[in-house]
Amino acid sequence: MDTTSANDFSQEPTSTGFILFITIVATIGGFLFGFDSGVINGTVDGLQAAFNSQSIGTGFNVSSMLLGCAVGAFFAGRLADKYGRKSLLLVSAVFFLISACGSGIATSSFEFVIYRIIGGLAVGAASVMAPAYIAEVSPAKYRGTLASIQQIAIIGGLFTAFLSNYFLADYASGSTQKLWLDFEAWRWMFWMEIAPASLFLLMLLFIPESPRFLVVKQKTEQANAVLNKLYGSQGDNKLSEIKASLSNDHNPQLKDLIDKRSGKLKSIVWVGIGLAALQQLVGINVVFYYGAVLWQAVGFSESDALLINVISGAISIAACLVALAIIDKIGRKPLLKWGSIGMTITLTILTIAFLNAEQTADNKLALNDWGPVALIAANLYVFCFNFSWGPVMWVMLGEMFPNQLRGSGLAVSGLVQWSTNFLITWSFPMLLAGIGLAGAYGLYAIFSLLSIVFVIRYVYETKGLELEDMKG
Repeated sequence: MDTTSANDFSQEPTSTGFILFITIVATIGGFLFGFDSGVINGTVDGLQAAFNSQSIGTGFNVSSMLLGCAVGAFFAGRLADKYGRKSLLLVSAVFFLISACGSGIATSSFEFVIYRIIGGLAVGAASVMAPAYIAEVSPAKYRGTLASIQQIAIIGGLFTAFLSNYFLADYASGSTQKLWLDFEAWRWMFWMEIAPASLFLLMLLFIPESPRFLVVKQKTEQANAVLNKLYGSQGDNKLSEIKASLSNDHNPQLKDLIDKRSGKLKSIVWVGIGLAALQQLVGINVVFYYGAVLWQAVGFSESDALLINVISGAISIAACLVALAIIDKIGRKPLLKWGSIGMTITLTILTIAFLNAEQTADNKLALNDWGPVALIAANLYVFCFNFSWGPVMWVMLGEMFPNQLRGSGLAVSGLVQWSTNFLITWSFPMLLAGIGLAGAYGLYAIFSLLSIVFVIRYVYETKGLELEDMKG
């Protein structure tokens, strides 16, 4: 497939500042996605103490949000085709606020899980709608770069949560100790999210609806006004191009994902499912959700483990900046391939390090000389993920589906991504108790190896293609 669009007029928008502004607003949802995902990392001890939960219960408390994410991602894609991208982002902002308030005030495991699932609905919706929205308002030349801001926002949210957790726990002398207003520090960790959630809700009021959605809904005048604001004098031409691409289409439906001739899912849908599943099967969120538990399991104190999380978050941001600088120059597929190779190598080293750890009298692991090796390998693994699969998977899901399939394709891919995320997160405490760190990381290394084969064989390049040129 040719990687340059026949219609190149939109490559030089006249309203770059406005496009950047609405991109940043949309990615506040990514920041909240990251914060909501990362805040749980420092609260595990508090949850165990407050709700008296063991490994299976703790795993469910931590991963319960992901059930909401799966549902939110699936229905957001479909509902966005009916009500609009911006509308779904507004709903997600409200849900972020409810979850942040409720998770901190929860008095039982059941109540906590309910609020976390509400937060999951918000995260799931934002995870698929923000990249789709950005893709639909961005010119092809800059689309990869602008969509990559979403991953920087996600990692920025994770980093902020890690930093917040570290300082709150340090100030209170432990996550389970009382802090302000006689509430434990772990509860304040959740309440820190209220400020960015409120900002997200406010700023969404100042961005337009996706012009492609407006065309689908035959709101041509509104679509033209948005396109003229985005692309200046070329807005009318862009409107004609979008209308032409939709001229033979009907209202988007889930059944559009099925090939009428074969009766099977279209190949592009399988690629989306593969990208979504493998991004989680390599185990990245075990590091983000259970980083403090992992490093405490090999002998670090709670304070040191939380500080390691902060360092990992900073490395993640640096990796995303690398991706931001090169994704529209070298393309999506090379980044995925080299990221998979790097993750396979570093996960293998981690597995070997954990295999060589010794059991201590207090039932922890001592890495001894392998400690520095494990730390370096873990942070290199985080770097490899965040300059490749972290941003690129979301970029590709937002742009790879044709206009007719985008909402439904995102719905299915998002459901798979978050369901796999739930499976990996929920199972880790049990894997830790059963086959140990070495066994768990060995599994993630195998999936990382499989991802190399998947990228080489099935993923096609989308760099430089207009959304109207994507094929199903």
